[in-house]
Amino acid sequence: MVERKEYIEDLINFKDKNIIKVIIGIRRCGKSTLFELYQKYLLNHGVTENQIISINLEGGEFRIIKNEEQLYDYVCEKLLPDTMNYVFLDEIQQISDFQKAVDWLYVKKNVDLYITGSIAFLLSGELATLLSGRYVEIKMLPLSFKEYVSAFPDNQNMPALYMNYLTNSSFPGTLELSRKKDIRAYLEGIYNTILMKDIVTRRKITNPTMLESVIEFLFDNIGNMCSARKVANSMTSAGRKISVPTVESYITALKDSFIIYKADRYDVKGKQYLTTGAKYYAADIGLRYFLLGTRQTDMGHILENIVYLELLRRGYEVSVGKVGDAQVDFIAVNEEGAEYYQVSQTVMDSNTLKRELSSLEAIHDHNPKYLLTMDFTPLTSYNGIKQINVLDWLLK
Repeated sequence: MVERKEYIEDLINFKDKNIIKVIIGIRRCGKSTLFELYQKYLLNHGVTENQIISINLEGGEFRIIKNEEQLYDYVCEKLLPDTMNYVFLDEIQQISDFQKAVDWLYVKKNVDLYITGSIAFLLSGELATLLSGRYVEIKMLPLSFKEYVSAFPDNQNMPALYMNYLTNSSFPGTLELSRKKDIRAYLEGIYNTILMKDIVTRRKITNPTMLESVIEFLFDNIGNMCSARKVANSMTSAGRKISVPTVESYITALKDSFIIYKADRYDVKGKQYLTTGAKYYAADIGLRYFLLGTRQTDMGHILENIVYLELLRRGYEVSVGKVGDAQVDFIAVNEEGAEYYQVSQTVMDSNTLKRELSSLEAIHDHNPKYLLTMDFTPLTSYNGIKQINVLDWLLK
């Protein structure tokens, strides 16, 4: 079992605080395991088993819990008086009107509440209104490359591990599988559950085949500038007529299920977000390989996808940069300021190096600028722009 140290530290920091801890992320990214790891931490730090109430609402043993009242009553029956109780509600979206039960439990002084969900609109609408200012959202992703490598302590061949990380997937469950066909079957299960349970059924989509075509188009175009109109026009030209509003609704559903992420464009000179164009990235490259195989695999764009997700893991808000006519792959912003990233599979060709550097050189502020590549060269600086091997950067 891979320890998810950063996420565990987040939960520890919020322990016993009068705030609901909400962990959201794509299915099978490790939310339930995170609860197990954190509960183990609690047991090792003075909390008794009777103080922990853990309910996985997709588990058969809790099938009798159908609504918010039954959920609330079940938890209340287990609560110990005059001591703190740690309540874990996994996949809470399975319960109708769950937001009411969450609100009722929150007001109890002896409840420290933790919930997970696999859909982004978990905290939309009524729940957001009820709990405004009373929850913290922890966004969880599948394994980082560093976490993946930690599962293979005897293997120091980083390039080989990187390729396995891409093709075998970053979902933690795949670490327990060795055969390619078993990994493929596992990914197929994840994909079908997200597609049918989180999107088609919940969104009442009547044409799942068209939805799959949109997913495949976005997966096939990671790292390319894209829009709902471009998707609609391309699919219509290929004989699959679809309207722009339908594509927009499908993309929203895909984002809400965390199977894709959207990076908006930001004009560095104009200091504003642009309303046209964006880039889309897959939550897991293994899922992309599952759907598309190895056809038209642009390893530069694959690498860009990996870097984008890693920046999210590190707590940055990430956008695509526009600097005049030039484009910077990523602007990463946190409380300490902005950083600029250009990502390329290789810059051993002098023309490629010149092109990649020119985008960063067009930015005239003094924020850090990085060029990340797969080239195994010594740490190099070009007028303050640091070229770093991306595997070293991922392992930081």
